[in-house]
Amino acid sequence: QEQLVESGGGLVQAGGSLRLSCTASGSIIFRSNDVDWYLQAPGKPRELVATSTAGGTTSYADSVKGRFTISRDNAKNTLYLQMNNLKPEDTGVYYCNTRPIMRINGKEYWGQGTQVTVSS
Repeated sequence: QEQLVESGGGLVQAGGSLRLSCTASGSIIFRSNDVDWYLQAPGKPRELVATSTAGGTTSYADSVKGRFTISRDNAKNTLYLQMNNLKPEDTGVYYCNTRPIMRINGKEYWGQGTQVTVSS
């Protein structure tokens, strides 16, 4: 069964760090896919934060450049997001997904996400 499981979130003070993980199972193979991290801040739509391509390149939203680092371990089918110098505006639920977004039975599939709360 296809599944994305995000973990590593928590409560941290501004300036702190967290490392998020996203593990895929079932038929989802990160090695052959571009994969993304998204943030859904309270009351806002989900937005793209960082991308890791199958070809090995990375890209970031302007708001996190220089602070976040996306990486992957294809052998473990796991995606990571190292988050440094966290700011209160980084607060929200973080999700990973493939590109294009996974669909199961015709519907978009998202994992449960992991909550990050940054206090000022």
